[in-house]
Amino acid sequence: MHPKWRSGVILAVLVAGVLAMGAGPSQDAQTKSDETVTFPEPVPKGKDNAPMVLIPAGCFPMGTNNIGADPTQGFPNESPEHEVCLPAYYIDQFEVTIERYAKFLQETNHDLPSLWDEDAVTTAPDRPVIDVTWYDAEAYCKWAGKRLPTEAEWEKAARGTDRRRYPWGDVHTFPDLANYNRGDWVSYPVTLAPVTYGVEGFNIRTGLVPKTGGRSPYGIYNMAGNASEWVADWYDREYYSKSPKDNPTGPPSGERKVYRGGSWYDIPRKLRTTARFSAEPDFHDRTTGFRCAMDAGKQ
Repeated sequence: MHPKWRSGVILAVLVAGVLAMGAGPSQDAQTKSDETVTFPEPVPKGKDNAPMVLIPAGCFPMGTNNIGADPTQGFPNESPEHEVCLPAYYIDQFEVTIERYAKFLQETNHDLPSLWDEDAVTTAPDRPVIDVTWYDAEAYCKWAGKRLPTEAEWEKAARGTDRRRYPWGDVHTFPDLANYNRGDWVSYPVTLAPVTYGVEGFNIRTGLVPKTGGRSPYGIYNMAGNASEWVADWYDREYYSKSPKDNPTGPPSGERKVYRGGSWYDIPRKLRTTARFSAEPDFHDRTTGFRCAMDAGKQ
């Protein structure tokens, strides 16, 4: 074959390949993206009237045995995987927002977070409140007639029962599925995303347009990224090896409380549904917020 013809053939093959890649998702992928996803209907509950989702009673695999240094693998404190069974409960569909937290502050005269920005109440009311201690989060939930979720409740709400790596599945994180890895600078209206962030999730690598966006199997938003979230439990790195099967609530005492979910600042490995972190209950920073839970049957 003449060298010029050979070059032309190679170029044509490359162009065809590029066009094929950009031609859209495969038939199988398109079929998956067209599937209807049905989430539980959220119900406004509590003094803050925040929409809450009912998580049905049942068991799920908590933690992971896939431990290692790879970014998709877990840290040692996430092991061993163990079965946990929970009664039905409600959990907030969204992280507690600046607007809702402002109403709590107004009614209770609770201390302001050190990074509190009064302008954000009007410029970014739908962003998650951050810079709250565990005690602040507990006080808010109690004011709303709720409580902080247990670590087990948080994880089931985030991953469901199918061992998924992220709330939306095993697909790697993308900026339209989670708000993460944003650098060092934080601004309520710029760095933080609205608590409804991720509805139109799109994954360019697989060609899928997930109907779930960045939501969990129960339709709960931002359980990966945006703000890390305090939970009720005291922290014990070896708790999973001795945790009871039925409705575990963590150690009876400790020095640090658990927080989950990763934040706008974190790398993808910290956004996995099984990732566990801890801090003293009076700790607060620009990445940490919360959501509340409630026993099923309460109004």
